[in-house]
Amino acid sequence: MRTMRSWFRDTTGGLPTTFWYLWSGTLINRLGSFVLVFLAIYLTQERGFSASQAGLVIGLWGVGGAFGTTAGGTLADRWGRRPTLLTAHVGAAAMMLALGLARDLWAVALGALLLGMFAEAARPAFGAMMIDVVPAKDRLRAFSLNYWAINLGFACAAVLAGLAAQANYLLLFVVDAATMLITALIIFSKVPETRQVGPATATKAAPRGALRTILTDRVYLGFVALNLFAALVFLQHISMLPIAMGDDGLSPATYGSVIALNGILIVVGQLFVPRLIRGRSRSHVLALASVVMGVGFGLTAFAGTAWFYGLTVLIWTVGEMLNSPSNSTLIAELSPAELRGRYQGVFSLSWQIAGASAPILGGLVREHAGNDTLWYGCAALGLLTAVAHLVSGPARERRAAALRRSGEALAPATATRSPLPAEA
Repeated sequence: MRTMRSWFRDTTGGLPTTFWYLWSGTLINRLGSFVLVFLAIYLTQERGFSASQAGLVIGLWGVGGAFGTTAGGTLADRWGRRPTLLTAHVGAAAMMLALGLARDLWAVALGALLLGMFAEAARPAFGAMMIDVVPAKDRLRAFSLNYWAINLGFACAAVLAGLAAQANYLLLFVVDAATMLITALIIFSKVPETRQVGPATATKAAPRGALRTILTDRVYLGFVALNLFAALVFLQHISMLPIAMGDDGLSPATYGSVIALNGILIVVGQLFVPRLIRGRSRSHVLALASVVMGVGFGLTAFAGTAWFYGLTVLIWTVGEMLNSPSNSTLIAELSPAELRGRYQGVFSLSWQIAGASAPILGGLVREHAGNDTLWYGCAALGLLTAVAHLVSGPARERRAAALRRSGEALAPATATRSPLPAEA
């Protein structure tokens, strides 16, 4: 018992009050993250759209998110973290209700596009604010705690959404919008602006050179590209997995229970993963994570019952758990502090590009080449990503070491999962 108390104190103690307000907002928001989990089922079963049309709508969510993360990162650095977060949450709540009331395909598509834009604009500002308020020595455990909250909320939301969908699909949109507004209220009443503006920051790199700095940072962009490939595999659990389970005669409630295993396993084990991989090569850990995720999704080709689908979810979740802390610490050492919001935005952009591409590509492959080909392709992409991590890893570590020696103030990127947000 004493050991458990000591572990709990070491994991949660000493973090600033503002962090816990942000953490609480994350948990509340994720508890209501119903819609994206069930959007593919809603579009195909409730609205009667085809799998490719559903993929197009979910893809437009990702397109909007790509614009949102880019704009959100810039606004977080120029306008401030707090006003960016408030605008994003309130706008996303309004668009969530509009999407729930839309009926025609064009209206649903437009609603998804705008919702993705507002919802994802919050991510860079939120990540930058977390880094602003948490000391460097505590950031890894702070982001692990935040990731834990994301998945605790996701696990509960997946089960509750399955039950709510059986009663009324509109209820999903209403509850999701309400949690966004509650999160905005917490930020408005309890969280101050954290962006530092003064002589110290005025001497940093000019904002006008930010885009050039990022576009010429080949090591960083290479890592972002590998995250994009991993996300293309991972995000099939939102778009094509529920459709595949529906084809096997499994209900939306069953899908909710199966996908909830992802959040439950992370809630139970994620806080122990950093100790497990401490001192190990990050590139090797990321390569292993890609292999495990690829195998998990590849085995979906053989699934036909709820327990087998649940087994595949547990396998690729282990890969996700290995990927998250390694991602956070590596991006930490590749991101200049004066461009914190923009680097956060570019990293989040890889998730949004995948969010736009994964459902469209998944729907096309599934319709024209078959369900099995889709999952075999996920396995192959996971293996290729693993090889790329092993090849590019030494260059990333050399760059990180050079930045440490130069005395740059560095910052970690948010540990993002699916745009449930990620997530992110």
